[in-house]
Amino acid sequence: MSFAPYSAAEFRRRAEKQTLTLGDESWRDHGDSLLNPGVIEHIEGMKLRDAAVLIPVVDDGDDARVIFTQRTATLRKHSGQIAFPGGGVDEEDADVETAAMREAEEEISLDRRFVEPVGRLPHYKALSGFSITPVLAVVQPGFELIPNPAEVETVFDVPLSFLMDPRNHERGSGVWLGSERHYYRMPYEGHNIWGITAGIVRVIYERLYA
Repeated sequence: MSFAPYSAAEFRRRAEKQTLTLGDESWRDHGDSLLNPGVIEHIEGMKLRDAAVLIPVVDDGDDARVIFTQRTATLRKHSGQIAFPGGGVDEEDADVETAAMREAEEEISLDRRFVEPVGRLPHYKALSGFSITPVLAVVQPGFELIPNPAEVETVFDVPLSFLMDPRNHERGSGVWLGSERHYYRMPYEGHNIWGITAGIVRVIYERLYA
């Protein structure tokens, strides 16, 4: 059976297929790690806290849409930035899927009854001190999103076809901790998707669509 290339059904098929070959250390071979190979040794020496983010792909016909949040300006880390719903993995969480869905409920009231986890990406090792597991998920229509004002300024979505087009993957650089760091950025309708979030989107492209 064949599906439209950017439908939620095709996203699910590709996510399930790539997860079967996922290696624990494959984070070195994707996305931001390829842009900043000199950082890998430094990250390997850090003690990282486990975290999870949900990649919510809404089943919306032939072109699925991906939900993003913009964090409030008052948060201590990554304030004002575009992000996927997510956060630290708690001891009470059965697995990273549970953590990602819990955080999505807390941040934007995305009821987990509409959410179907379909795979994981390699860990994203962040210099900010987290080992992030991106949880790929298909979301069925019918949900209502209500941003938690303590954490989320606004919620928006982006067509999967836009995100998976490498022509929209711009590159930028800046100085962080005294060294130049390179990153991806994907501007969309006034939203500047960059940093960790854009790095995760790039890994989705490299593993599922490249």
